[in-house]
Amino acid sequence: MALTEALPSFRVRQGFLLFQENYVHLPLKESMYAVRPVQALRLLEQKLISTGEPASDLDFHRQVLSIFNSVRDLHTNYSLPAPYNEKTAFLPFQLESYFEDGVRRFLVSHMVGGFEAPPFGPGVEIVRWNGAPIATAVRANADRLAGSNEAARLARGIERMTIRPLILALPPDEDFVLVEYRTSDGDFHEIRLDWMVFTPDATGEGVVDETVFDPRSYAMAVDIEAQMASRAKKSLFAPSVIAKEMALVGKTFTPSKRKVNAGDDIPSGMPGVMSAKTVETSHGEFGYIRIRTFDVNDADEFVDEFVRLAAELPQNGLIIDVRSNGGGLVLAGEQLLQVLSPRRIEPEPLQFINTARNLDLVRKHSPSNFGGFSLMDWLGSMEESISTGASFSRAFPITDVEDANAIGQRYHGPVVLITDAKCYSTTDIFAAGFQEHEIGPILGVDGNTGAGGANVWTLPLLRRLAGNDGPYKSLPADANMRVAIRRTLRVGMRAGTLVEDLGVQPDELYEMTRDDLLNGNKDLIEAAAKLLSDRPVRALNGEISQTGSGDIELSLETKGLARVDVYAGNRPIGAVDVQDGSTSVVIETLGGASFVLLEGFDDDEELAASRRITF
Repeated sequence: MALTEALPSFRVRQGFLLFQENYVHLPLKESMYAVRPVQALRLLEQKLISTGEPASDLDFHRQVLSIFNSVRDLHTNYSLPAPYNEKTAFLPFQLESYFEDGVRRFLVSHMVGGFEAPPFGPGVEIVRWNGAPIATAVRANADRLAGSNEAARLARGIERMTIRPLILALPPDEDFVLVEYRTSDGDFHEIRLDWMVFTPDATGEGVVDETVFDPRSYAMAVDIEAQMASRAKKSLFAPSVIAKEMALVGKTFTPSKRKVNAGDDIPSGMPGVMSAKTVETSHGEFGYIRIRTFDVNDADEFVDEFVRLAAELPQNGLIIDVRSNGGGLVLAGEQLLQVLSPRRIEPEPLQFINTARNLDLVRKHSPSNFGGFSLMDWLGSMEESISTGASFSRAFPITDVEDANAIGQRYHGPVVLITDAKCYSTTDIFAAGFQEHEIGPILGVDGNTGAGGANVWTLPLLRRLAGNDGPYKSLPADANMRVAIRRTLRVGMRAGTLVEDLGVQPDELYEMTRDDLLNGNKDLIEAAAKLLSDRPVRALNGEISQTGSGDIELSLETKGLARVDVYAGNRPIGAVDVQDGSTSVVIETLGGASFVLLEGFDDDEELAASRRITF
């Protein structure tokens, strides 16, 4: 590495390049937050050139982090170098909030295994932090973070009080904190807790290898800080999940045929990604699937595992919980939507900002010599912008429309989605698609999702796409930068609306309770079950067989439907009036089609269920 590449000013110029030439949200952020990150980087570079080296490495990192954080974009980051970037600072408990009589309160929900300091433990209420009221301390912490809206900053502010990944943040200024807390008997106590640092276990996680071209690397939308925080929480509070992941390394998962009791997790082939169980509520038994991340190696495998788990759950209603999911592979989130909807899925389109450097990247990869990767769709409009002056390219999806509809609906019961302000990136995109395709109500524990509306590319990926002779250079000591390269636009009734900063607002708002934090989201699940109980249950299954006379027979099992339209491939071949139960009909010919599509309509002639039968 050349000496100049190790200098702080070299790193600043790489940041300048990303903001000036690649950052798709630059006009939006400059307007919304009255910031000028490009000018701030110019001034920092001038200062470094005129005064020489900064007072310390930490002082330099602090200044660069401040500029990147000013745009409040968790996709556009300066990642600290080694050894910081793999470490997490933590206190030996998890802080969470709930509401009581409309007032937000803070309590200890989990303790690190092996740490005991009675009466301090799960359920105690935190009232002061280093002498300040806890709400004030949380607000001050939130204001330092880059969340796209107030709800997102507050949610991260609470979590970062005790879990602080050092990939995007400097170590805590203090060596310890003084925590005042109240026990259930109303007594007040104080405890001193030292900050500790460790390297979380990354077993089983779908990490993109940036040293080679990974087909997933161009289709990522992930909050890397949330990803690191989730990894830390799993290591600190859920080591059993890591043990399950380690048990599957290098092995093929074989589903158990043993019946699982309600409330127990169904064995999952992706235990760190999703879990599933049947939940008992006052409104009946329903399915519950928690999706913790979309950061997976293969979108098809992810969808297949979801379908398998959902099939083992009650078919009269499903709760999908994506709280604290920082995103991952866009293809995984968008391909999952088809499983839940009778409608044809329309993936969200994405746009580049029109700059000379982006145009050069698109030209180089239209088509690309990297398999399965092409930017050709965006080329025409970006070349036109030289004449028209358009600020953004035309918008195209990165999820193939056919892949987004390849298997169709597999779960026909009503579905409720639970979100919070830590949903980000691909999870924002998934929640937006859930809402746009009218799959079901969204129950939010915050008034908005995290509002991360972009595809993110890293500096190593940009360097690979531009070529080693291009302007993008590796940063020393494993430091890194990421940039929101393509912005996502919503579809359907909200077509053209940005996801960034606006996010997805829930249909119903829910305030977490103390019982939720200490007893497995008991009241939250009850609220979701109530929403499910108010919605109709559908069923649509079909089987193709041949009769003794050689005719083709279609056997249907339906519920909550009045009519089923039948298609051979994409060709309509008839309609069948149905009632709850079994119906059979003889089909004259399938005309060589490879699949039959069934579309079920309710009494109001609304499309209510679909099923694709492949043979």
